[in-house]
Amino acid sequence: MNEATEAEWGFLRSPKWIVSHVAVLALVLAMIAAGLWQINRHGERADRNDLVRARSELAAVDIATVAPAGADASIGDSEQFRRVSATGEFRLEDEVLIRNRTFDGAPGWWVLTPFILEDGSAVAVNRGWIPAGFSAEEARPETAPPSGMVTIVGFVQPARQAEGFQVADPADGVLSSLARPDVERLAQQLDYPLSPVVFQLAPDGFGERSGDELPFTLGLPELDAGPHASYAAQWFIFTTIALVGYPLILRRVSRGQAASLPED
Repeated sequence: MNEATEAEWGFLRSPKWIVSHVAVLALVLAMIAAGLWQINRHGERADRNDLVRARSELAAVDIATVAPAGADASIGDSEQFRRVSATGEFRLEDEVLIRNRTFDGAPGWWVLTPFILEDGSAVAVNRGWIPAGFSAEEARPETAPPSGMVTIVGFVQPARQAEGFQVADPADGVLSSLARPDVERLAQQLDYPLSPVVFQLAPDGFGERSGDELPFTLGLPELDAGPHASYAAQWFIFTTIALVGYPLILRRVSRGQAASLPED
């Protein structure tokens, strides 16, 4: 490198510019990683949508053949979204609410009601969402399920327990609300066996219901592609801007260095 070139580009080896190079490189790598992660999430979303369509379009099968009481809890994940049916009676006195659930952005509860099957076992039915103004400790006649023997239709969902920094429910006592749809914890306060999964009631789960009748049924996830592809495109655009823009900045600085050199 001759003297003029060294004077023009030598700044690249100064400590502050080395820090700048490393920072830009780290930023580019992070943006590429973020873009690839969003592409992966897009693929996972597509796979989930295919799974939801395939399982929810199958004819409903009896919950006792899919997830009987005593089955392994992992069946909730392996059979998630499977369309199922059940015949029995709701056990309103054993109902619990699931805290901190939202619906269209509003805070509220999920209503989890044991459903006694013909063989004497039960499944916890997520009947839907009610607003936060209701209390877990008080009677809720306006949200009560139908009495007597009914046949219901819904979808398998896995039970969930508190994880990580989430606060777990007390291990003892009879609880009127739970932090998560924790079937294992609910079973501790029941005197009949319980399926290890949650039976999520379908919007057409039983009979005719008005659109404003509580609880509001939850239905299946939206089967759209989500925002992941557009997010990935944004990260790659930012990466391109950095890869093109940073050399231009360096070139501009080098020209400034050259302009400051004394003329021969």
